[in-house]
Amino acid sequence: MDHRADPQFSTEAYDDVIARVATDAEGFWLDQAATHIDWVSEPTRALDDSRAPIHRWFPDGELNVCYNALDRHVTAGRGDQAAIIYDSPVTDTIRTITYSQLLDEVSRFARALSDRGVGKGDRVVIYLPMIPEAAVAMLACARIGAIHSVVFGGFAPAELAVRIDDTRPKAVVSTSCGVEANRILEYKPMLDEALGLAETTPDFTVIVQREQHRCELGETDLDYAELLAATPSGIDPVTVRATDELYVLYTSGTTGRPKGIVRDSGGYAVALSYSLPTVFSLEPGDTMFTASDVGWVVGHSYIVYGPLLAGVTSVLFEGKPIGTPDAGTFFRIIEDHKVNVHFTAPTAMRVVRKEDPEGKLIRKYDLSSLRASFLAGERLDPDTYEWTTRVLRQATGRDVPVVDNWWQTETGWPIAANPLGLTRFPLKPGSPTKPIPGYQVEIVDPSGTPMPAGQEGLIVIRLPLPPGTMATVWGDDSRFVSSYLSAFDGRYLTGDSGYIDEDGYLFVMGRTDDVINVAGHRLSTGVMEAVISSHSAVTETAVIGVHDETKGQIPRALVVLGSSAEALDREELKAELVALVRQEIGPVAALRRIDIVPALPKTRSGKILRKTMREIADGAPDPAVPSTIEDPTVLDDLHSVLRPG
Repeated sequence: MDHRADPQFSTEAYDDVIARVATDAEGFWLDQAATHIDWVSEPTRALDDSRAPIHRWFPDGELNVCYNALDRHVTAGRGDQAAIIYDSPVTDTIRTITYSQLLDEVSRFARALSDRGVGKGDRVVIYLPMIPEAAVAMLACARIGAIHSVVFGGFAPAELAVRIDDTRPKAVVSTSCGVEANRILEYKPMLDEALGLAETTPDFTVIVQREQHRCELGETDLDYAELLAATPSGIDPVTVRATDELYVLYTSGTTGRPKGIVRDSGGYAVALSYSLPTVFSLEPGDTMFTASDVGWVVGHSYIVYGPLLAGVTSVLFEGKPIGTPDAGTFFRIIEDHKVNVHFTAPTAMRVVRKEDPEGKLIRKYDLSSLRASFLAGERLDPDTYEWTTRVLRQATGRDVPVVDNWWQTETGWPIAANPLGLTRFPLKPGSPTKPIPGYQVEIVDPSGTPMPAGQEGLIVIRLPLPPGTMATVWGDDSRFVSSYLSAFDGRYLTGDSGYIDEDGYLFVMGRTDDVINVAGHRLSTGVMEAVISSHSAVTETAVIGVHDETKGQIPRALVVLGSSAEALDREELKAELVALVRQEIGPVAALRRIDIVPALPKTRSGKILRKTMREIADGAPDPAVPSTIEDPTVLDDLHSVLRPG
């Protein structure tokens, strides 16, 4: 049944699947494994719980993930279908790569790596911008059973060095440069500095030379194009166990000892293949445009592996939501490539809104192909949800679902979302809807006691986590258990707070360290942010709890205004916002101070640095600033605003 034909069909499908997973998870996931994946040895067992609370999926299964992403589609006659559409407004390039072409390049690069000693279980660090070679390198590693670790392009040398030492790679794949709207970012000097700092020395590096800037190569550097030219034939895929590692991905903002999230091969392939039709309602031949980066989990799952495993065309975008050339770039891409599902972060839509508050640029484009817009990576505030829904309705003349979905680097795919291919629930602003089948989400208090409907607490997930979630922390099972599985027996601690309402909808209010205690009252800064963001003049806001001698903590708000607010009296606006929070939450919120600022400090993945701002406001002598910060000057400019006194 093609559920897309009837957007109002019964919710019984969701209820039936939830009931099936609850009573027969083993049978359910074996069915998904058989349906979605071509196995070398099909698994006869779904779950291995012999080392609980660490669980492994499909322990007797064998496969190759690259084969499932490429070869089988070519064999099935879809070799001429676009696999990747590379759209780079910063280099004025659009390039379509078919499944056959991608298979050829991946297979030859895999042979080039193998010929130089990279084999099953070896690690390869990938340090690349958003260019097709990033996907090629990832898939080539999967083809020969090597474990890749993608480090966000442009990451600071010291942090890159830490990740090199943690994974001890045989090879590093990088480039001469990254290209942004107004500058060239040279990668080779950063890579050389990182290798100088690292204790581990890889056997060789492969450099993709870009025409915008070519770099000098050292003795152990190999030119990517020359390497491919010297490798005329490819290599067959290597069989690996389902429980073998596919990749290591470090959580963004890691400081000190890195935390490498390990993803296995079989469980991840099954979960992503299941999620494309179930969550995103995408089938072979459809097109998905995920405006993220391969350095983040969203890029791993829904730029590279997810779409290709499902036979979907993936748009790989090198650019920004604004400035390349304007706030209409996402929507130009949707028109040009007939995108069916667009996936980005709420921050990106807030930036677009600030530049184009009325959606005039959006309405320039034909968005008739667009079936849904997915937003994730941070909390989707109701105001951004409402604005995105409105401008898409204006542009298309119909209601395009704007789907909030919540997940983590650790889980690898959505924990909660409106599963468009299974059941389309009525949307509730501020909620990612309901848990996806396989995730048993609960709300508990600090003692582990379940909370009643509507009351905020800690969000936990009952074990076992479904396939595709983290297998362990790289090289440290005990750290995996102590960090995630030891707080509450039989449950995974998400680190987020929220509540489940009477209808079973999940509301994620933010990280648990964003819950503040004001005179004994626990208050969510996320709730305050939602209230402030509802004001038409506000584009973006962050609320932090700062130390107070009398009340323990008090909230402070930093607000970014839209262009339509330029003529407003700022003091009057601040008073309005304070009154609005008092009206919606009550005087217990104790919000008195609001600062209007030009921008908020964020990581490159769009997460606002609330912890760093809070430490500055509390007078910490050395506040933690993650190396993934997008623009350090934004934080520098806020010091005078935030510093006490």
